[in-house]
Amino acid sequence: MTINKGGRKRLGERKREHAITLRFNGTELEKVKSILQYYNLDFGKRGTVGPFLRKIILNEKTTKKKQIPDGISNLSYQINKIGTNINQLVKVANYKNIRSPNSQLEQEVQKANELMLELIETMSAENQE
Repeated sequence: MTINKGGRKRLGERKREHAITLRFNGTELEKVKSILQYYNLDFGKRGTVGPFLRKIILNEKTTKKKQIPDGISNLSYQINKIGTNINQLVKVANYKNIRSPNSQLEQEVQKANELMLELIETMSAENQE
């Protein structure tokens, strides 16, 4: 018994050894693209068209993916960009050793404590006189 140390899983009996080449004219290709778009699949992405056509030809059930409206797609793009900006700000803050957004607040509290100590010392000095 051999132990799989990782890497690509073996296909075994599922390995596809036979190839069929399909050729389409311009209008046929556009129709294939529109069908793929209906199922929210990217024609340009490698490994998309073959499995989809295989499912259709072999009468397996195909499921339509929900298509995201353009407005929501743009919104998710903008949210992604905001996240990128936040990551860049955090990186700069870490680079400049700004550990906490309240670091200046801590400095102000320390200054206030020092002033309070001076005030207490001044008042106790006045009371002793």
